[in-house]
Amino acid sequence: MAPREIRVEDLDTEKFIREKGEEMARVVGDGRAINALSGGVDSSAVTVLAHRALGARIETVFIENGLMREGESGSVVATFAGLGIPVRVIDARARFFAALAGLTDPEDKRNAITKTFYSTVFGPLVRDSGATFLLHGTILTDVEETVAGIKRQHNILAQLGIDPEKAYGYRVLEPLIELRKPAVRKLARALGLPASVYARPPFPGPALAARVIGEVTPEDVALVRAATTIVEAELSGFGAFQCMAILHGERVPGMRHGRREYGRQIEVRCWDTADAVSARPTAVPFATLVRLGERISSEVPGVVSVTYNVTAKPPSTMEAV
Repeated sequence: MAPREIRVEDLDTEKFIREKGEEMARVVGDGRAINALSGGVDSSAVTVLAHRALGARIETVFIENGLMREGESGSVVATFAGLGIPVRVIDARARFFAALAGLTDPEDKRNAITKTFYSTVFGPLVRDSGATFLLHGTILTDVEETVAGIKRQHNILAQLGIDPEKAYGYRVLEPLIELRKPAVRKLARALGLPASVYARPPFPGPALAARVIGEVTPEDVALVRAATTIVEAELSGFGAFQCMAILHGERVPGMRHGRREYGRQIEVRCWDTADAVSARPTAVPFATLVRLGERISSEVPGVVSVTYNVTAKPPSTMEAV
């Protein structure tokens, strides 16, 4: 059963911050907690909320899984240093790519990321630190999409019958689970986070692994990372909820320097939505799409085809994997 929703228009941020802070302090007590920060608005809001409530009893870590945007870890560390919150970076790239090797099914990949995140990486981390709690930014939409079978979000456990205390040795606290994205943005702003965080477009929990169709390799992640940088630079000014580059698995024929080249295909998606439950493709001007195609095919090695998704959600989904 999904938690009750606190709608953005009903969210009293001052009351929410006070009550959630008191709840976290009461539950953690004299214990210690680990906070998983990804840099997105959900985990960022949890980070500030938890540090206000728990102080020295919480440690925030950023997991470098090799699947993030360009320069993500340095940017996150710098942002939170400016807020007086230290962030420890854990290099887990080898462990995530080893877990993803040979997998092509979307659910298998999501399950591998979940297991690696909670068991392989955070299990030892929590035990070594003496912490018995893990905080992260699960929101209501994550729960609903997983329970409905639309896609499994990597941060959903209890709703699937998984007891993290038995499976991994720690309890998971989810202070934002009653909120959707617009309400989280309102909360993040009230917590004093900068606009670069509270207005940031959503980014999936499995990160760029959710934007590679087929096996996730370091080479393909590097390719879709480069395309993502271009897509976000070209489309960020259109007020869209989210925009992304997706790397298709099969090679497609193209031409370069007068010769046939079997290269890669990037699909671009850009969404207008209020709540991410349903969405429509952003009406990006054709000239912008042409420029986008020219940049990606010339700046990202091996790409010979760039397409734009024009199908609404539903029947499409916002992420491809």
